[in-house]
Amino acid sequence: MTLALARFVDFAVKGDEFGWLVALEGERNVPFPIKRAYYIFGTRPGVRRGKHAHRQLTQMMVCIAGRCTVLLDDGKASVEVELARNDRGLMLDRMIWHEMYDFSPDCVLLVLADNRYDEADYIRNYDVFKAACT
Repeated sequence: MTLALARFVDFAVKGDEFGWLVALEGERNVPFPIKRAYYIFGTRPGVRRGKHAHRQLTQMMVCIAGRCTVLLDDGKASVEVELARNDRGLMLDRMIWHEMYDFSPDCVLLVLADNRYDEADYIRNYDVFKAACT
């Protein structure tokens, strides 16, 4: 991945004969205080989710089941990454245009955010996003 404002974070997996566990802790393995968590599931074939950027919000995406593809764009370059590991998060800093698509039928995508929902923080028009990046 070549975008400076997005990176993978691997999580420690703990387990024994009873099963496996991954703990997500704000300001530890998630490098910000977690103020909001939500998950996306049941996405129909051919649907693209996201299609926006945030002015201030920092997020981490974890595909806890299944897989999906994420398009990331920082206004200068774009890259597609696949999320398919429940022990790896995708850290997104502010001002990253992102679109999620190609969801497997069993995909559950967890998103952790460093702030609560604020519609004013969203940039939903790609041309407005590009202009804000210059």
